[in-house]
Amino acid sequence: MSQLPTSPNKKFESIKKIDNQGIEFWTARELMPLLGYSRWENFDDVIKKAIQAAFNSGQEVSNHFREVTKMVKIGSNTFRKVRDWKLDRYACYLIAQNGNSEKIEIAIAQTYFAVQARKQELLDQSSENEKRVFIRGEVKEQNKKLFGTAKKAGVSNFGLFNDAGYRGLYGKSLAEVEEGKRIQKGELLDRAGATELAANLFRITQTDEKLRKDNIQGAREATNTHNMVGGKVRQTIKSIGGVLPENLPPERHIKEIIKELKALGVTSQKPQLTSIAPDIFLVKLPKNVNSETLKVVNQIMRKYPGNVPLAIDIPSGTGLRRMNLLFKVDASEELKNELHSILNEI
Repeated sequence: MSQLPTSPNKKFESIKKIDNQGIEFWTARELMPLLGYSRWENFDDVIKKAIQAAFNSGQEVSNHFREVTKMVKIGSNTFRKVRDWKLDRYACYLIAQNGNSEKIEIAIAQTYFAVQARKQELLDQSSENEKRVFIRGEVKEQNKKLFGTAKKAGVSNFGLFNDAGYRGLYGKSLAEVEEGKRIQKGELLDRAGATELAANLFRITQTDEKLRKDNIQGAREATNTHNMVGGKVRQTIKSIGGVLPENLPPERHIKEIIKELKALGVTSQKPQLTSIAPDIFLVKLPKNVNSETLKVVNQIMRKYPGNVPLAIDIPSGTGLRRMNLLFKVDASEELKNELHSILNEI
């Protein structure tokens, strides 16, 4: 009878590796004993069944199974080549599904990789939710800034001031918008999707900028300015053929989204760029970065050669893995701006 591996989750995680593109993988030779197999020939047959299953489901097999060779020591200063497989999480899941179901290790692996595959699926779907949470946070912060500016301009009735902006953007009062969307009072921004939040963010930031730039004074003038800017944003949406904000459907409450993201271990975060000149230029990547984005980031950094050593922190498991790159960069504002531009889109 096969022996039950102790701490199975930790065992699977302990042999997980990260490649130079930040992609996690396992090797078949290391995975084999954890699934209760002692002979490579038998385990290789299971891998072939898993590959066939991937092919039958319309997957690009090479994206999940990569055949490799490596040197192993067989004696004193003697090595030979052996076949191995580089496997992603989906490949491991299929291998577990096609293994000997009588092995308790296979049952454990099936549960582990099924749960992890589902978690990864949810993480892949979470990018839009993360974007929404991030923009909602920006709206909240920029609203505080706008109210501070409005107060300096002489506004004291912030309900009236706020409603003027909504009337401009939505073509109706806040109460009418909430009634039309059938949402509770005070929930508009918490039930707004990313597109609607972005329109409001533009209204807020542009009103703040105009109040400051034009040194607008007086409650009436400030309130009219808020209404005018909201109307300009509305007109822009019309001119490009966009959906007017009052016609966008309400989303689930932002608190529910935040709770789900926390359960997945996802926190809304901005990419961080730190220049600790002259020692190092460090780029901390967000959790949802993918291989294609990493390639673009690499291309951007190579456009700015210089004398500052470069490192990247890539999310790995629950922590970060630091990669020190072989080339150096010019840690300029242009480089930072271009990196922020691409990373803030993911």
